[in-house]
Amino acid sequence: MDFEKFKQRLIDEGLCEVGFSRVAETVPPDLARYSYAVTLMFRLSDAIVDEIDGAPTYAYFQHYRAVNALLDRCALLACEMLRREGGRAYPIAASQSVHDRPDKYTGIYQHKSAAVAAGLGWIGKSALFVSPKYGPRVRLATVLTDMELPVTARPMESRCGECRRCTEACPSGAILGVNYVRGMERSEIFDAEKCSMHMKKAYQHIGRGAVCGLCMRACPYGMINQNNE
Repeated sequence: MDFEKFKQRLIDEGLCEVGFSRVAETVPPDLARYSYAVTLMFRLSDAIVDEIDGAPTYAYFQHYRAVNALLDRCALLACEMLRREGGRAYPIAASQSVHDRPDKYTGIYQHKSAAVAAGLGWIGKSALFVSPKYGPRVRLATVLTDMELPVTARPMESRCGECRRCTEACPSGAILGVNYVRGMERSEIFDAEKCSMHMKKAYQHIGRGAVCGLCMRACPYGMINQNNE
């Protein structure tokens, strides 16, 4: 398989980056047959993210949903391309929580795990994935596969340092201000329930309380690199 053409085909659909990683150690037991992952990344609109000031906007909620739909479509396309080359592929939805696991604020598989393993960025203090090019102003989807893929790069360590912008911007106090180290539980840096409860209470009128974005808007990596193309 020509993996460069594979990546370019997906980038032509609107993605900003596509990465490959080996994820055998991080997939749950029911997905153990899949040892590799394709990470799909879409860059959010700076014009829309910059409007977030103290609360999410209607435009951001709509953008969030539209980007998730595009990522899901790209995941299906990636699956079909892998299938035609003899691989088995399993798409992970861009935004879907499952409720039959101990952590009810998690998905079938964490997109961040694959993206970090592909060397595309790191997990910030906010528990968001942070790209060195675009900050946390991205959305992700993942395709798991049994096809051997060329791993993109080594995982990055956190570059958040002493910055506390996201911690200070969080209206719920869910961000604990701790630098993430690989192997940490999410609960050591971020209280997902506290975040979710605040969104449902404060932003019910904006997209059913499903979005916030204040920590993403505050990250200096997203602001400094706005002009990257």
